[in-house]
Amino acid sequence: MASSKFLLALFLSIAISSAIGERGPLKLSAVQQCRLQRLRAVEPTRQIESEGGRTELWDENQDQFQCAGVVAMRNNIRPNGLSLPNYHPLPRLVYIEQGQGYISITFPGCAETYEAYKVQRSRESEESWERKQKGSVRDLHQKVHRIRRGDIIAIPAGAAHWCYNDGHEELVAVSINDLNHQSNQLDQKFRAFYLAGGVPKSAQGEQNPFQNIIRAFDSQLLAEAYNVPEEIVKKMQGVEEERGLSIIVRERMSFIRPEEEQEQEQEQEQGNGQSSDNGLEETYCSMKFKTNIENRRKADIYSREAGNVIVADKYKLPILQYIDLSAEKGTLYPNALISPNWAMNGHTIVYVTRGDAQVEIVNHSGRTMMNDRVNKGHMFVIPQYYTSTARAGNNGFEWVAFKTTGSPMRSPLAGYTSVIRAMPLQVLTNAYQISPKQAQGLKVNRGGQSFLLSSSKRRQY
Repeated sequence: MASSKFLLALFLSIAISSAIGERGPLKLSAVQQCRLQRLRAVEPTRQIESEGGRTELWDENQDQFQCAGVVAMRNNIRPNGLSLPNYHPLPRLVYIEQGQGYISITFPGCAETYEAYKVQRSRESEESWERKQKGSVRDLHQKVHRIRRGDIIAIPAGAAHWCYNDGHEELVAVSINDLNHQSNQLDQKFRAFYLAGGVPKSAQGEQNPFQNIIRAFDSQLLAEAYNVPEEIVKKMQGVEEERGLSIIVRERMSFIRPEEEQEQEQEQEQGNGQSSDNGLEETYCSMKFKTNIENRRKADIYSREAGNVIVADKYKLPILQYIDLSAEKGTLYPNALISPNWAMNGHTIVYVTRGDAQVEIVNHSGRTMMNDRVNKGHMFVIPQYYTSTARAGNNGFEWVAFKTTGSPMRSPLAGYTSVIRAMPLQVLTNAYQISPKQAQGLKVNRGGQSFLLSSSKRRQY
């Protein structure tokens, strides 16, 4: 019995890895070898206007994004707007900055387990249910997920997905796309394969990586493939359409899905480590794609005087193990500090969501690569092993950091868990030519504070 369970677990592990992929050995071109002269906080440089919203892209050719091997984008979907179905050859990690809506991420071969009639039938009488279904279309589909502010969503490479805004404000989604993931065997250029829509001709430039792939096929061939009239295929191709990458739907959409209260309870149980899954049930068809990092009660790092940090890694969201990405949401109180630290196993892409901070980044040669004030909407990269710190402004500082690893680790220079505290006094006194008392102050003056440090007056010796 034990051996059969082991073989089943091994089979599922292989199936998931082959379906989703993992980050392989990284081979950097000369352009990508992090030969950086300076790091800057930047905003999007390109906008694509569509009927249903706006797509903003950061310049992927900037040195810092080339170094990290990522492409950053921000989608703004208007109320009742639908971001059209598409897929991409690399994994994407999304943060919902504002609004609410629905998203569906589909895998080929997974069961269409959601049927409108089944749910409605349990709530209505037999007669009213039969009367309501006369002349209607029976709809089966894969799972639709409710998304809201603070959600982190993992989208594997090759998985078709769409997003719908059913709220009363814009849905804003910030995301990074990992060009270096082994699932991307094309090149280092960002592209997405749209199943509908496409960049309007008025917005097309020299590079146009977003177009409806169905448009290029022979309409008669597709009509035969779908076994439908050719007129329907021509509508799918949308040759004359100029609606863009997102549209405004004609009627508000609703979807059959589990009760939101039950889903939120399940997420809360998983966050508290109370899940009853034994590891065998979660194949890629039923794998969870999202978690929320807005609830400060779930903070992984908390300081009453300085702020908090909430992490979404492969331990909280297992799919991140396979796409090898993670994220964190941080809050820094006014004038508080982030301890100087370096990331040990991945690059960090920081997006500012509120407030401002003075950020410093230093490279291996002791050169200051960045010493700038960053504000809401700015994005910048902290390369792996580069040491960074930040001091919040008078209004505090909030950020979301995407990381190119599923299990991020950092090494702080100051505080309770710092490398300085871990060193013997004799090493510090000789390395810095200071007295034992001064060395002891370096080790313990921050007390129990670790990564987040409160603003305090400096001690005199």
